[in-house]
Parts: sequence; C-alpha cells; structure tokens
Amino acid sequence: MKLLLAVVAMLWASAGFAAEKPAAPQAASLSGKVLEVRHVDNFTYLRLKTQAGETWAATTRAQVDKGADVTLENTIVMTDFESKGLKRKFDKVVFGDLAGAGANRPKRSPDLAKVHAGVAAAPGAVDVKIPKASGPNARTVAEIVTGRAALKDKPVLVRGKIVKYNPAILGTNWIHLRDGSGSASDKTNDVLVTSKNAAKIGDVVLVKGVVRTDKDFGSGYSYRVMIEATELAGK
Repeated sequence: MKLLLAVVAMLWASAGFAAEKPAAPQAASLSGKVLEVRHVDNFTYLRLKTQAGETWAATTRAQVDKGADVTLENTIVMTDFESKGLKRKFDKVVFGDLAGAGANRPKRSPDLAKVHAGVAAAPGAVDVKIPKASGPNARTVAEIVTGRAALKDKPVLVRGKIVKYNPAILGTNWIHLRDGSGSASDKTNDVLVTSKNAAKIGDVVLVKGVVRTDKDFGSGYSYRVMIEATELAGK
C-alpha cells in the first residue's frame, strides 16, 4: 500500500544497514476536526482535534476548511520533524492521504519504500573507485560512517558516485553515495545524502554538507548516519 510522501517534508535509510531495516508501515487512519489550516508549496498542514487530543497532520495540498471533519488514510507518524516552509519544528506530524473529497488531490510522489529499498545495481555501483576530496573537512564515505559520533552536526566534504537516486521525496532528493572506501560486510561503503540539487545515478559529485546521526522518524524508519547537503556539484 502506498504512502503519501510528497507531503512528508527528510527520510533516510542507508540501504543495508543492519539497524536500519524498517518494518513495512501499517495502514492506519486519523480522523479529527480541523482547527487550523496552513498551506506550504504543494503541502497542506492541518491542526486537528481528535479523540486523543490535538495533533498536527499533513497531506498533499488540498482545499480544506476550518471546522471540517477529515480523515487521513495510510498514515505515518514523523517525530522531531522540521518544516522548511513553515519554518518550525514539530514534535510529531501525522502524514497521510486525505480521504473523501481529497481524493482529487495531486498525484503523490514515490512511496517511502523506494527510499528504504536496497541500492539498485547501478553501473559501476560495486567497483567504485573515486579519489578522496581535498580540504580540512574532506572525508571518505567510510570515514563518515565509522566516525559518525565525532562528526555529528559537523561539516564534511566528500566525493563519490551516485548509486541510487530518488527525487522529490520529503521536499528533497535522496542520494546514495559510494567512493570505493569501506566494506559492504560492515555497512561502511555507502552513505545517504539529501540535497535540493538534481542529479542522476552514475554522476560523480562533490558533496558539502553536515553530518546527522541517529535520526528516527517513527514507524521503524531510523538512520544512523546521513549528510544534509548544503552544496552538491560535479566532480
């Protein structure tokens, strides 16, 4: 069953990490009365009054009136979620498909499973050999994965080859990067990067960004290390 992911504005799963194998999200629904409506780009955020109390929810941009009773289907709960458009961070947001009148909402982007699936067998994905970047913050993929605790929230520069690419999910593009360092056996040969810049599988890119660790978005989706890219350019 597909989830609505175009509205879920960072998810990360570095494919193959033993601690990062997510369980399949369970179909669920959330119903409540709309107390507040906020539109951002292609998304609509709703503050709902439910039987369990007030909560924020989000879906693909839709016309929803304050005071309306709504139901979101195929929901997933995201914790510690930051909305760039709203410029605020939520302790929790429930994302899902708007039922009923919302059935005519815009098409959703690829489902969450695509981000979490194993790295596709891209040409050269196994025998990648990319020279390390140069500079004070330069690191290899393996150095970032193994040194994630010390590098947490610090800037890094890494050069690598894109072996998996999922565009326009959670308001960003999801990239799996390899440079030939590390080992598949201990899951140190691949790192996840999120970037606003478009790219494609097979590109060799220079990534400048910040290391994030131990990100948990609920429903079994957690990530031990990733890079939030501030810049992504060719070689």
